[in-house]
Amino acid sequence: MKKIIFINCLLFCLFIGYTQEIHPDYTITDQTFLQCNPVLSQGKTGTCWSFSTTSYIESEIARLGLGNHDLSELYQVRNTYLDKAKNYILRQGKAQFSEGALSHDVIKSIQNHGIVPNKVYTGFSGNVEDKHDHSELITLLTNMVDNAVTHKILSDNWWKSYEAILDIYLGKRPDTFTYEGKTYTPIQFAKKLGIEAENYITLTSFTHHPIGSDFILEIPDNFSNGTYHNISLIELQQVVDHALKQGFTVAWDGDVSETGFSQEHGLAVLTDKKEGSGIFKEYTEEVNVTPESRQKEFENYNTTDDHLMHIVGKGTDKKGKAYYKIKNSWGTKGAQKGYLYMSEAYFRMKTVGILLHKDGIPKNIKEKI
Repeated sequence: MKKIIFINCLLFCLFIGYTQEIHPDYTITDQTFLQCNPVLSQGKTGTCWSFSTTSYIESEIARLGLGNHDLSELYQVRNTYLDKAKNYILRQGKAQFSEGALSHDVIKSIQNHGIVPNKVYTGFSGNVEDKHDHSELITLLTNMVDNAVTHKILSDNWWKSYEAILDIYLGKRPDTFTYEGKTYTPIQFAKKLGIEAENYITLTSFTHHPIGSDFILEIPDNFSNGTYHNISLIELQQVVDHALKQGFTVAWDGDVSETGFSQEHGLAVLTDKKEGSGIFKEYTEEVNVTPESRQKEFENYNTTDDHLMHIVGKGTDKKGKAYYKIKNSWGTKGAQKGYLYMSEAYFRMKTVGILLHKDGIPKNIKEKI
């Protein structure tokens, strides 16, 4: 047992001095790099929310000392498609129905439906196991829910038909499964892995709601009306910095449409330079971020919740500038093999929300929540 604990501790030791050279001015040395599973690809799907949050949950389970597990991203996607359909139809088609969702939807899915290992539920149908592609699936599902709204269909047969399509494209959900010599239901497996929904909280920082309040953030993918707790911008960054120092990773939601965001270069920097003007070939002085400028970017739609990723560490460049190390779900392409370094300025301006374990929040901030 002591040997297992020792190995587990090693996994969560900070990897100090690991240098990533992107460009001479962007040579970044990791100060903190917490345990996470290998980078995956979400393929041709809009399911970054499940890939990022499942990666986060995998790191949480390891942090809790309950082992390293490869969990199914598509199991949570399968569950959430049902919630989306019910929401869309009951709201008479006046709601969001798309591939998008948020981290709290994964937590809700775990609470209601549990967790399964990836080898039990891959989300691939038949012999098609090259890469995920939901382009045909989402077209069929959208047509189904629109037709249900138009013709006011809420019968049991309709729901059976909807589930049948999910079964065909993603696979049937298992009632029980055997893993490492034991049989579980998905709910039992989630409990074994120590994931309790009430331990996780979503935080944000916007000025159109009072600081300290809980509110439903007005973004399209928040179809389930998830609640966010509003803290100051300074506190939002303090939470992430404290969490990383204490061994907690963070699920991140934000905007990646900026010219300073590049998977190819493994960087996300906040700059007003035009694309192709040497953003990643010279040291970039970044835009100053205030709560007011951040709010303006949100209200004019320059900041949208278009991608979710997993914050797993932090590093500094040769000038002492700090960056968050983030695990993406676009495969291992790019200078950082699927990771990228996000500057603090980019984080302050383009973060829509974060999800983390409550114990990762500094005491002085946690007491106010």
